[in-house]
Order: sequence, then C-alpha cells, then structure tokens
Amino acid sequence: MAEARASNEDIFMCPICLDLLKDPVTLNCGHNYCLGCIKGCWDQEDLKGVYSCPQCRQTFTPRPVLNKNNIVAELVDQMRKTRIQTTARVAFSTGLEVGVECDVCTGRKLKAVKSCLECLLSYCDTHLKAHNELIGRKHTVIDATGQLQERICSRHKKVFEIFCRTDQSCICYLCMVDDHKGHDTVTAAAERTDKQKQLGKSKMTLQQRIQEREKELQELRKAVETLKSSAQTAVEESERMFTEMMRSIERRRSEVTELIRAQEKAEVSRAEGLLKRLEQEIAELKRRDAEMKQLLQIEDDIHFLKTFSSVSDPPQSKNLSCITVSQSLSFDAVAESVSTLKKLLEDLCKQDIMKIPAAGWSYSCVVINVFSLLILLIFGRSS
Repeated sequence: MAEARASNEDIFMCPICLDLLKDPVTLNCGHNYCLGCIKGCWDQEDLKGVYSCPQCRQTFTPRPVLNKNNIVAELVDQMRKTRIQTTARVAFSTGLEVGVECDVCTGRKLKAVKSCLECLLSYCDTHLKAHNELIGRKHTVIDATGQLQERICSRHKKVFEIFCRTDQSCICYLCMVDDHKGHDTVTAAAERTDKQKQLGKSKMTLQQRIQEREKELQELRKAVETLKSSAQTAVEESERMFTEMMRSIERRRSEVTELIRAQEKAEVSRAEGLLKRLEQEIAELKRRDAEMKQLLQIEDDIHFLKTFSSVSDPPQSKNLSCITVSQSLSFDAVAESVSTLKKLLEDLCKQDIMKIPAAGWSYSCVVINVFSLLILLIFGRSS
C-alpha cells in the first residue's frame, strides 16, 4: 500500500521542484508543472523567444498562456491533506517528536535542512540543491522550520517583511497599502535591531539587579551565620556563668548551713550548761525545803533551836538574767533574709531578660549583671 501511495504521489509531483503540484498547470504536451516553477523556467528563456517543456523538450512559440488546471489542483489538494493526516497519525502513535521533514521526499522522509519562504516548502540536502539549480538564489531560504505558515500573511499569501509599530504586528508589503496604510512601519530587520537594543538594555538592567540581589543574599546569609554563631556563643557563655553561679550559691549555702550549725552548737552547749546549773540549784532548794519541813515537825525545843541556824538561811540564788536564752537562737531572721534574697534575684532576672529584645542586650551582659548582683547580695548580707 505504501508503494501504491508513493506511485500515486509521483503522478502529481512537479518535475521541477519535486514536490506536490502547487497551482498546477498543464502544457500542450500533457505534462503538469507548478505555475510558479514553469514561469521561473520560461522567464529565463525570454531572451530566446522559444519556450520548451523541461521533460519532453517540446517547444512552443509564442509563450503559451498558462491556466490553472482545477481538476489536478483538487486531486493534489486531497493528496496533500492525506499526507499531513498520515504524518500526524504516525507522530501521535509513536509518541515521538518528529523533526522538520523534507516536503519533497516521497516514501521515507529525510530531515529538512532549509525552508524556502517563497515556495513555503522545506528541503533536504538533495532537494535543496535541485531547488537552487532551478530557481537560483532568488528565493529567501532559512534554517528548516515547521512554522512556515506563521511567516506568511494569511490574506495576501506573502512573506512577512514589514513590522507595523502602530499595531505592533508583522505584515507583508501589500498590507502597507491596505489595512496598515499611513501607519508607522519599518522593515522587520530594522525593528529587530531596535528591539535587540531594547533587549540589551533590559538584559543589562536585569543582570545588575541580579548582582544586587546576589550581594544582598550573601550579606543576609552572612548575617544569619553571624547571628547563629553569636547565639551559640551566648548560650555557651550563659551555661558557663550559670554553672558558676550555681556552684557559688551551693558553696555559699554550705557555708551558711555550717555557720548556722556552729552557732546552734555554741548556743545549745551554753544552754545545756545553764540547764545543768539550774537543775543543781533546784535540787539544792528542794533538799533545803525537805530539811525545813522536817525541822517544823521537831517537838524538842532545844534541838529545833540548834538546827534552825543551819536550815533557815536559804542558799544564794544565782542571777536569772544570765540564764535567759539568747535571741540569736531564733533563725527566723535568716529565713526571712534568704526569702528576700530569692525574691530580689527573681525580680532582677525577670527585668534584665525582658530588656534583651528592647535594648539589644547580649545574653552574656544579662548573666554577668545577675551574677554580680547575686554575689553582692549573698556576700553582702552574710557579712
């Protein structure tokens, strides 16, 4: 089927451009050509005044008037549509992106290397050479592209060569005297040059902005790293100082405990001595009381009188004021002082820490202030 389709396509191929006929015309000898192709050949034979068929070499004098063969044109149009649909189905079924193919190749399509803006066809190396030999270098040829129709004016079928600045659109030269008459128009090349200059300026501005943003990014990253390092240093320093404070407080707590215990021991020892002396005095007084009780019970007057002198005089009573326990034995004042110190320390910590975001203090400064005042309060009150 592929061979049959290729054979059918050959019937409608132009012998000059080797592609499907475009605006086909039929010569008196029966051979078909593209209207543009045969005109190009006969334009070169105008000097001779004799015009020939490129295939059979039959000559014609004068130059024949060429008319479009509508029947052949319709058949070629159907053939072209079939080719496009077949190519689309193959691309869709394979899922592969097909490059620009040569529009002249039959059967297996070769990759196109150039596209002609006059013929609106893409050519492989072989057919490009044939195109150039027949047409010469008159046609505008560009790198192969599958978007040829986008370069052609849909109304006049001419290549876009003009740019309308008024409407900001690409137009052909016929549009200049039609819809765009009186508009600000320049060649596409001139507009591209102007747009390139604008693009160059925009690119420089963009690059400058990128450099500025990259610099700001580096500075911000550096600031973040500095902040992290500063915070880590502050944490380590705070930990060290708080550890020192806790150790100092622990030492001071032990010292205060030992001091309280020493004072307790001294006062208790003194009190125990006083207790012993009081107990002895009470025992002596009780003994005298018993003797007086016995004396009162004696009936012998002489014996009573002789014994009275040794019993009637009570023993010397000691000064009771020296027996009173010292008020220092009450340690309520110590507990009150420690409680006051605790409250002051908590208030100080709260005040200084709240100043960190407002005044921009470093953690180390706060810790040093708290540590210094704490030592001052502890040792100052202890002294």
